[in-house]
Amino acid sequence: MFDWMAWTTPVAVFFSCIALMLAGMTVWEIKSPTTLRKGFLPIETTRGDRLFIGLLSAAYVNLAFVGASGRLATWLGLDSEPSIWISFVLSMGLLGLIMRKG
Repeated sequence: MFDWMAWTTPVAVFFSCIALMLAGMTVWEIKSPTTLRKGFLPIETTRGDRLFIGLLSAAYVNLAFVGASGRLATWLGLDSEPSIWISFVLSMGLLGLIMRKG
């Protein structure tokens, strides 16, 4: 069924984290309904809004890293492309920042 996708360990961890976040946010929303608040984002957002914006940002970071990793290897003179774990850590950090301060 999932043969069309390259299910490497980083990809599986990334999607598992997304599933766990969605489940956690659902439970959190049921236990404690959210209110609008203003952070560094230019709009008032709820937790769900910030999660959605953060997930989109995380996806863009990962896509940009995958697209640029070949060039990074050439520019930095690396033997192989940089690990995808780097983009995973960066994207989860960005997601955490948006959830906390956004």
